Amino acid sequence: MIALRHAALPLLLAAAVPAWAATDPYAARIAKILKATPLIDGHNDWPEALAEKAKDKRWTMDLDRLDPAQFHTDITRLRNGRLGGQFWSVWVSADLPELQQVKDTLEQIAFVHGLAVRYPDSFTLATTASQVRAAHRAGRIASMIGVEGGGQIDGSLAVLRAYKDLGAGYLTLTHARTIAWADSATDNPQHDGLTPFGEAVVHELNRLGMLVDLSHVSEGTMLDTLRVSRAPVIFSHSNARALCDTPRNVSDAVLRQVAANGGVIMVNFAPQYVSEARRIWSANRSAEVARNNAPPFGGLHIGDPEGAKAALAAWDKANPAPPVAIADVADHIDHIVQVAGVDHVGIGSDFDGIGALPDGLGGVETYPALLAELMKRGWSDANIARLAGGNILRVMAAVEQVALAMKNEPPGTGSVETLDGRK
Repeated sequence: MIALRHAALPLLLAAAVPAWAATDPYAARIAKILKATPLIDGHNDWPEALAEKAKDKRWTMDLDRLDPAQFHTDITRLRNGRLGGQFWSVWVSADLPELQQVKDTLEQIAFVHGLAVRYPDSFTLATTASQVRAAHRAGRIASMIGVEGGGQIDGSLAVLRAYKDLGAGYLTLTHARTIAWADSATDNPQHDGLTPFGEAVVHELNRLGMLVDLSHVSEGTMLDTLRVSRAPVIFSHSNARALCDTPRNVSDAVLRQVAANGGVIMVNFAPQYVSEARRIWSANRSAEVARNNAPPFGGLHIGDPEGAKAALAAWDKANPAPPVAIADVADHIDHIVQVAGVDHVGIGSDFDGIGALPDGLGGVETYPALLAELMKRGWSDANIARLAGGNILRVMAAVEQVALAMKNEPPGTGSVETLDGRK
């Protein structure tokens, strides 16, 4: 019975025509491309969103259809969006003690493993480019794992190796906070990039065949990593800084170095990283929140939560958020292509890790709408295939080859204390 169900799956998928296809003149082209090349998203925070909102129910709840007001992702919408492979982010807060980060990371990894066990018709664990392609041919979504923060290894190369053994495909070197061995884009720098231990982490990632992810890191960390990495790097969910001037995005100078490195920048859908006007509005709104209710002594409405809420509502009414749309995301893709080349761009939505989304990109069912926008701009089928999955698959294969060349090197054994001279 199981074999028959699996054999019938491609026919069922072909019959289930998503809503976007009914009116999209590019639907047939997109369907043909995504039949041959898996659409791969570099970053989706669904495991953490379920942990936060559903807590222990996440282990057993039905994940086929979820409330779109709460989640950007469910299995039905993944199918409608024709997703072929997903790097699931196993993010935990950088504000937690690092040992707690390890425990929570292991739980997130266990959840991703559980997806493939509970829904074998939909998900297959994958760690290599060939496994991703095999899953795609079988009509399943290749599930990969991205550890989103260097603090999650607790300063231990042995923990990093354990994550690799559990199927982790990349490590994001930092998240929101600067850590003992690498500077974050959104925190005060302490190291001018990577410390010697940070360089050892990059070396160990190369040796293990794990992708080095530079989203969230400072430009100094980006440049140090590009200097020492033997393998192509990725930005799993970042944009072009020339279009939106946040340090979470990538400058043209770094884009050119990523091209020389052979890496890929996977474009993020978060409005505050897409639109400069939205970035400034978000900063102003944050300032208004603090102005109304800044503990412990400041704020116009300190001790008056209802007053603070009313004041913020009035500010929101007077200052509506600047709109962000699919075209704005496509602008970042086009800019990266202009600077780095079409072989160095991909998709890294950040679904379920962000609140607001661009108009027209409200969930995982909407990937084809982004591809259609690019087709309207004259993109060829071959270049759409590169963006959709071909580029990240090339990088994965290259990283595997670097690991093969390093297979006789011993595992890294240094620590922050010894390599950075702190004892």
